[in-house]
Amino acid sequence: MKLLLLSLGLLSLTFFGVSCDSRTEVEQIVDAAIAAHGGERYGETSIDFDFRGMHYSIFKSPTAFEYSREFTDSTGQVVDVLNNAGFSRSVNGVLIDTLTEERIGAFSRSVNSVAYFAFLPYGLNDEAAIKTYLGQTTLKGKDYHLVKVTFKAAGGGEHFEDEFLYWFGVEDSLMDYMAYSYHTDGGGVRMREVREAREVGGIRFQDYINLKAVNKETPLDSMQYLYEKGVLDKLSEINLENILTSPTPKN
Repeated sequence: MKLLLLSLGLLSLTFFGVSCDSRTEVEQIVDAAIAAHGGERYGETSIDFDFRGMHYSIFKSPTAFEYSREFTDSTGQVVDVLNNAGFSRSVNGVLIDTLTEERIGAFSRSVNSVAYFAFLPYGLNDEAAIKTYLGQTTLKGKDYHLVKVTFKAAGGGEHFEDEFLYWFGVEDSLMDYMAYSYHTDGGGVRMREVREAREVGGIRFQDYINLKAVNKETPLDSMQYLYEKGVLDKLSEINLENILTSPTPKN
């Protein structure tokens, strides 16, 4: 369980107040992107939204996090909570204490995944994240910094072999595209482009078109080329609905 907790949400988030002179080029690019999307507001705000029939409540700061989701299924009203202490599930107000480690892991990853993607680029300064600057590129006539993110085995979670690419606007620092390779459920490669964005409570929230390569063994670094060629298939849309933000109490 300790390994699971290390892999879920214990993020060392942004380095506000640290001199830019002490930051590498790629760290400064990511810092600017986080600032452009909400900056310090992330760690001071609780966020609620609906996603695919479930209601999520999310808070994370440099020292603590709590993600919860609520939904109704055949068992009743389900509430999942993932925080620094671990994972719990209750059904109709009754705590379920018979979950196997496998089920706890699956539910935890599911909750954490939604929170992770909803809050990008917040979290990319996690100590386990290895950021590599791949240089500038142009996509649909806009100039981008292309950044690759991999993870250390120690602290990077059980899926540390997953890889991510992020396109950050050179002029505006906005994250308009991302791509990633993953190994769960047979593995595959995905690319997301921003479909719509809006600001709520000073934080930028983005909806995406989720695209996939026909061949799941497609190299991650070929996704921009395939996207520009128009040969990626639309898999789904990632839409956050009914977004609400509220300030968290200060200690």
